[in-house]
Amino acid sequence: MTEIAPVTVKPPSQRACKYRQTIEPLLLLAFLGITFGYTAGEMGVTNMFNTLFNTAHQLLLNTVLLLMGITVLAGALSKLLTEFHVIALIERLLMPLMRPVFNLPGRAAMAAMMTFFSDNPAIVSLARDRRFSANFKPHELLSLTNFGTAFGMGLIVITFMATLESGTDQNFFRAALIGLAGALVGAVISTRLMQKFTRNQIDHHPVDYLAVSATEHPADHEHKGAWLRTLNALLDGGKNGVEMGMAIIPGVLIISTLVMILTFGAPESGYSGGAFEGVALLPHLASYLEWPFRVLFGFEHPELIAFPITSLGAVGAAMSLVPNFISQGLVSESDIAVFTAMGMCWSGFLSTHTAMLDTLGYRKLTSKAILAHSIGGICAGIAARYLYLFAVYFF
Repeated sequence: MTEIAPVTVKPPSQRACKYRQTIEPLLLLAFLGITFGYTAGEMGVTNMFNTLFNTAHQLLLNTVLLLMGITVLAGALSKLLTEFHVIALIERLLMPLMRPVFNLPGRAAMAAMMTFFSDNPAIVSLARDRRFSANFKPHELLSLTNFGTAFGMGLIVITFMATLESGTDQNFFRAALIGLAGALVGAVISTRLMQKFTRNQIDHHPVDYLAVSATEHPADHEHKGAWLRTLNALLDGGKNGVEMGMAIIPGVLIISTLVMILTFGAPESGYSGGAFEGVALLPHLASYLEWPFRVLFGFEHPELIAFPITSLGAVGAAMSLVPNFISQGLVSESDIAVFTAMGMCWSGFLSTHTAMLDTLGYRKLTSKAILAHSIGGICAGIAARYLYLFAVYFF
């Protein structure tokens, strides 16, 4: 079993430690004071805290439990498909495509399929499986967090966008398909950037240390009956799904709640402390960058920046914004294409990347994964915008 060589890190000097112990708490207190002071000044202290708690509660009930159900079913299905060699079949069929486009083995296509039909964490149940991860190089395996996330909840996002009711004869099906193409562009960029960022930080031996069990041997399963293998695969995969579902709870609740309170505005009746109220700070700041957003994404209204920002934490929450945008006449077909591309490519990656890399034992590389995927999502939105213009002009 291959082991990763330990990295020797020079300890910080005593002076540096004293500096950090003095400056860091002051900076943190200043940041918290400004952020919560501004929010409380707009909403009121009581309403602010009630909104934080109620938003987190609604996310827990309506988003986290849904994601956990998805991870359980996706984990069971992925384990079953691995057990009965579907992974090997897909690898043989798609090898000519995966290596030149994504620089990944052909079996990585299974990761895209699993996350497309479920959500980001489904990738971990595959990456931790000995039979799937065999012969991956470490930087290739770690790039699966970016590769799989770029397809997360893809079927749900595309179906939702394609079936939106605009109140006119406008059809968003074409926009959703263009958004899918944009998401593929983002997936290529994010995956290859992650590989470039991590290639020289870890060794290049084939990965075989991420086994679910050190004593598990694939050949042992071949001597069991098909029914027992099926049952074991479903239950073991479902257990992995539960563990992953629990791991994503902190990220979803903390990040999504903060993003939402900075994105949404006050209801017409005024602040009441209910869920999903906010100070609309992010759209206000986006209004100062109207020209870049219009050139890059085609956004005609600064409020639309709320969708990609919210999709950083939870794309399900971001999708809930779109009907309101449509009712206010803020959204065009081009915007739907951009929403689809960025929502699918990002799909709440800020709330899942840390947990996914921590599960793989590489939490220290989270910042690089986030940077690569942020760039990939932006490129996905730009690609969708200009692919839409190309389609309108020529077709």
